[in-house]
Amino acid sequence: MKKTVLLLLLIALFFNCKNEKKTNDKLNIVTTTSMITDLVTNIGGDHIHIQGLMGSGVDPHLYKASEGDVTKLANADIIFYNGLHLEGKLVEVFEKMKNKKTIAVSDALDKSTLIGSEYFASNYDPHIWFNVDYWIQATQFIVKKLSETVPEQKAAFETNGANYIKQLEALKTKLTSIIETLPEEKRILVTAHDAFNYFGKSFKFEVVGLQGLSTATEAGVQDVQKLSAYIIEKNVKAVFVESSVPKRTIEALQAAVNSKGHQVTIGGSLYSDALGNADSIEGTYIGMFEYNVNTIVNALK
Repeated sequence: MKKTVLLLLLIALFFNCKNEKKTNDKLNIVTTTSMITDLVTNIGGDHIHIQGLMGSGVDPHLYKASEGDVTKLANADIIFYNGLHLEGKLVEVFEKMKNKKTIAVSDALDKSTLIGSEYFASNYDPHIWFNVDYWIQATQFIVKKLSETVPEQKAAFETNGANYIKQLEALKTKLTSIIETLPEEKRILVTAHDAFNYFGKSFKFEVVGLQGLSTATEAGVQDVQKLSAYIIEKNVKAVFVESSVPKRTIEALQAAVNSKGHQVTIGGSLYSDALGNADSIEGTYIGMFEYNVNTIVNALK
């Protein structure tokens, strides 16, 4: 009932209220995940006023809009969201606003190249940010959308986008160099949920998640036992928790493995569906990705 009331309130606000005056005459932008907030900030720079709905450690699969979010969304000039049903609880809201001012970053990508999933509502794995090439395409897409909205700032958006793409290309080169120090037979990544499939495909890792693509699905006893047997069979040395997912499921997995006489450690906490704290290196997409790769490689060595 509460969800329905919130949805109706959002729709009413969107269609009936006039947008607030732009903050300092800048474009008012609302973003969902912290990855998208960071991306749009890098491109928009000083020419936009941006508000991210989801901060550090927030799980987008389970996120529900608050009344404060309703006002932010209603008064935004543009809303950038991931799409592919990542923001599960907000999908209905965005679909009602479609073709108005909502833009799915995933629309930048050729869907035929995405990882399919019969278990996810969109039929695609939504964790696209773990493919650096996709993030470069997303950068180009957002440059285009911002330039169409504010043509007089097109040159600035294009310059910022080009600079950021250079940083992303350098990131990919650096990550590849770090990962090459880990033999391919040791590249088995066991995490709380299936957020790292694009990472695995890009860098030749076998990726196994205890939960499915969405954290809305919970792991059962059979899931834990099946994965513990796999860890023992493959002689996996470390498994990983995620910053936006409760660690109890991975701790239960570790206990199940250890009870069978095979020692597996928790190799660290990875950033999956959210960046780190805004004032930290991991609070940026580039810093998050480099941190994750260093944590994974060091633990599996």
